[in-house]
Amino acid sequence: MAHRVLILGGGGREHALAWKLSQSDLVERIFVVPGNGGTAKEAKTTNVSLPNVDYSHIVEFAVREKVTLVLPGPEQPLVDGVETYFRKVGIPVFGPSAVAAQMEGSKAFAKSFMDRHAIPTAKFRVFPSTAFDEACEYVRTCSFNVVLKASGLAAGKGVLIPSTTDEAIAGLKEIMVDNVFGAAGSEVVIEELLTGPEVSVLAFADGYTIIPLPAAQDHKRIGEGDAGPNTGGMGAYAPAPVATPEIMDRIMKEVLQPTISGMRKDGYPFLGMLFTGLMLTDDGPKVLEYNVRFGDPETEALVLLLSEDTDLAAVLLAAVERRLDAVEIKTRPGFGVSVVLASKGYPGSYSKGKKIDIGDLPANVVAFHAGTQVAGSEIVTSGGRVMAVSSYGLTLEEALKSAYAAIENVSFEGKVFRRDIAKRALQPEVSTSQKLTYAAAGVSVEAGNSLVEAIKPFVRNTRRSGADAEIGGFGGVFDLKATGYHDPVLVSGTDGVGTKLAVANLTGIHDFVGIDLVAMSVNDLLVQGAEPLYFLDYFACSHLDVPTASRVIKGIADGCLDAGCALIGGETAEMPGMYQPGFAVGAVERHKILPTSDIKPGDVLLGLPSSGVHSNGFSLVRRVVDRSGMKYTDPCPWAPEVSLGRNLLEPTKIYVKQVLPAAQTGLLKGMAHITGGGFIENVPRFLPKGLGCFIDASTWELPLVFRFIMKHGGVEPLEMARTFNNGIGMVIAVEPSLVEQAIQALSGTVYKIGEITAQSGVEMRNLDAWTA
Repeated sequence: MAHRVLILGGGGREHALAWKLSQSDLVERIFVVPGNGGTAKEAKTTNVSLPNVDYSHIVEFAVREKVTLVLPGPEQPLVDGVETYFRKVGIPVFGPSAVAAQMEGSKAFAKSFMDRHAIPTAKFRVFPSTAFDEACEYVRTCSFNVVLKASGLAAGKGVLIPSTTDEAIAGLKEIMVDNVFGAAGSEVVIEELLTGPEVSVLAFADGYTIIPLPAAQDHKRIGEGDAGPNTGGMGAYAPAPVATPEIMDRIMKEVLQPTISGMRKDGYPFLGMLFTGLMLTDDGPKVLEYNVRFGDPETEALVLLLSEDTDLAAVLLAAVERRLDAVEIKTRPGFGVSVVLASKGYPGSYSKGKKIDIGDLPANVVAFHAGTQVAGSEIVTSGGRVMAVSSYGLTLEEALKSAYAAIENVSFEGKVFRRDIAKRALQPEVSTSQKLTYAAAGVSVEAGNSLVEAIKPFVRNTRRSGADAEIGGFGGVFDLKATGYHDPVLVSGTDGVGTKLAVANLTGIHDFVGIDLVAMSVNDLLVQGAEPLYFLDYFACSHLDVPTASRVIKGIADGCLDAGCALIGGETAEMPGMYQPGFAVGAVERHKILPTSDIKPGDVLLGLPSSGVHSNGFSLVRRVVDRSGMKYTDPCPWAPEVSLGRNLLEPTKIYVKQVLPAAQTGLLKGMAHITGGGFIENVPRFLPKGLGCFIDASTWELPLVFRFIMKHGGVEPLEMARTFNNGIGMVIAVEPSLVEQAIQALSGTVYKIGEITAQSGVEMRNLDAWTA
């Protein structure tokens, strides 16, 4: 299908987008409203003069011209809700809804979002313009240097960086009382001044998938050495060397993906170009601001980095069709640079109508027009930023040399430009972010301390005799004498949750893996007849997210409450590629240790129901889900009131309260916790040498989750028996004459599932019942 694209805007960004789109075989025609002198001469491209703010007329034009894709350039149309205008007539827009566009349209909205989703950013407070006195008091009493930001759109000028408290109060007066930024100052964000290199990351998003381009650095101030007033941008280069692969990985994991996931969860999924301004601080990347469109002048540099076989039109169409993960966005090695040529006097008053002469430009240089227009046979200036001369080179030096050489072939009266674009990359300053610190290595001691404070109430709830259950040190104390045991034997167990964590991460559901962690350990104590006394956890991750970690450890505390043990200590560590194990200790009177020595053929096997898949076999489960074509967010086929991911994450059942009283009365001979290895591997663990058993698969109903695994994974019943619990999480051996008494003592649902035999191994009978 030949597509007809409508671009809204008339700057250098829009010319760069039209230039790249014109190279696509998918694009038949490009309309630019209003366009400029450069877009007027671009292949396949036509400028259209329509009122910028009258979106109904623009929609009528788009319908009449059979436009199939709209690409807004500036932020104002997106904040105004232009996406809705076109959606109502069935024309897709590569850009967010008005609600999602508030991420740029309201800094207060964006900061609240970051705070809610634990996305790293500066400390902040928001004040309405009517709270001038309160804002001044905050500036006087906060313990850091501040930045003042008008919350609304202020054409990139609504940010003040005072150097003293008096300057800060004067700045608040300008914004809140004098209204120098108009309606944009109806709310003011006062935030901590961050230090470090700044980078801009532009990323394509479709509401689910986000794909970043190389990080760029722009130059906002008019004068060399970053002197003078702020502008819309005097130049940019990419990739920025300070954004190392490790930094980009952190930005993706800590900022970009959480932002896209958070916006979707909040009900306003983001589709379009997410532009994130970040400060690379000692504590890692922190968000300065979000923009919801292509950056300018970053776009003019970045389009030159897209590989020749990366079709921008194909990328935009994939995004609006929510299939961005189906396309590959490739960049070529090297650097892109853009140097802005401005009118004399900019960003203040300046003259217009100056004739522009453009000579021959090298093949690796493109002059993207911004403030230009066609006047008869000539191109003349019509704005403050006139043109962005952009170049590509295998090295940054080569790209800069080409750009500045080409600038000599572009002339107009009053031409102004900076000669130090990318100087910070060629002669990097030693900044605090380059010092070797624990935080710079990705470890936040502050986050660890915050976590300890957050989880203390959960831990206190697990108090029991022998432990005061207060956390905060590196060890735990348990008074064994206080438990009342006479001749105790200590039993310990350790385990992890395994690849079930991958499902928790994919779904964002972290409330239950802590219960799993406790269950896997204490159930292993239970099979030896031991009462769980205390538990220690080891929480390791690449980056500590305090809310997520709190949910996990609350789950651990909940598991400890269910098991009757105390959570007395733990360790939290930030280390890439690690996981989360736990360690439990229990006690049993010496004469009550299980298994007993009198297990014999004819003893009956009882089975206690599982609560689901528990915590083993998830490597296979994940492959089955992939093969089924379902997503973890889809309604669960056998329990549609919850998602598939939530059902699979149902925590491992803790059997302590059900089983321990029966074990302590001597009714039970042995137990097997059915984990990895299923019945085949786990039941023999408590059997004397030479003995085996049979298990009758028809004595209980195979739960639907396991039927799903068999069906979509093509897993044979015997393989199921050696991999999963299949609905039975604990197997117990009982003397035949005591079966009914044991069932009564165990309470709840109990199945008679088999017997001990004189032949070693596990014989699975009636497996055909699982396929019936």
